[in-house]
Amino acid sequence: MKINSTVDLVEGLKSGNYKNVFITTHHKPDGDAMGSTLGLQHILNTLGVQSSVITPTDYSESLAWLPGNEKVTNFEDSPEEVKKRLNESDLVFCLDFNVLTRINELGDWLAASGKPLVLIDHHQNPDAFYTYAYWNNEASSTCELVFEWARDNFGLEVINQDAVTCLYTGLMTDTGNFQFVNTRSQTHIVAAQMMEIGVDHVQIHERIYNVFSVNRSRLFGYCLYKKLEILEDCKTAVIHLDRQELEEFKVVTGDTEGLVNFGLGIKGIVLSVLIVDRTERVKMSFRSKGTFKVNEFAGKFFNGGGHFNAAGGQSEAPLEEVLATFKREIQAYKNELNAIEG
Repeated sequence: MKINSTVDLVEGLKSGNYKNVFITTHHKPDGDAMGSTLGLQHILNTLGVQSSVITPTDYSESLAWLPGNEKVTNFEDSPEEVKKRLNESDLVFCLDFNVLTRINELGDWLAASGKPLVLIDHHQNPDAFYTYAYWNNEASSTCELVFEWARDNFGLEVINQDAVTCLYTGLMTDTGNFQFVNTRSQTHIVAAQMMEIGVDHVQIHERIYNVFSVNRSRLFGYCLYKKLEILEDCKTAVIHLDRQELEEFKVVTGDTEGLVNFGLGIKGIVLSVLIVDRTERVKMSFRSKGTFKVNEFAGKFFNGGGHFNAAGGQSEAPLEEVLATFKREIQAYKNELNAIEG
């Protein structure tokens, strides 16, 4: 399904009606979030439109090399600066999230701002908080959508090398190096067009995946050796981490990224879950194979959502209670999980 209500928006950008743009994305932004926001900023710069990228929180150091990263403003660090930029803006782009609660307190600010809000996203069931939308839940990533939207409305000439470096990063990370089920023929077409513009895909892969710190490497080894639990009757792998373990391995933002995927690499496993006590709440990541809808499961039991095979959740209950709840509730899906080939 696709929504494109940006005709007037495009005309307004072409006519110079929007001179100052505010761009934001979800909390704890990943490769697709940062790639799409910074990629869009480079595109708007080419169009002669001034813009600012604002993140609700910090994000992984593995993304700090992206072109334009040095100008990103963290809302938690500089709320007064963010308020000033929002007041000065005449348009807000909301990238890679489908509900305003995904950007924490900043969502309340946007709702009260009276500014036109532009949604570009690929998550299912978006709230109708937007003025304009370019949305497709079949797209591999928000980066794919930003590229497609800019290409089709302004031409490839507005997408420079800095822009495609950012956008390819999100395309690559959100498809798991083009191995996830969200990888379509259109995804490869977009990737090919990016490479023709000038993407160094080898360097991008190196900078994203081959930058493990010693602490992160030890954390992954510890989790796979000591913390991996297999629920054989449900074809499920579970890893959970408490606050003491996070402190022991000096975990920083981004260090657990990708850890949940290891469970699906085990023969016979069709559901992998990572449960982490983040102090203020317990965070959960879900990955599945086949027809098991982790977004629905996460939404039903853990205030979460996301994609068909990749979703997140959260709870304010203690870690052990969250783990026990998951183990109890997943039993109802035992037959469904066992019917999927692992």
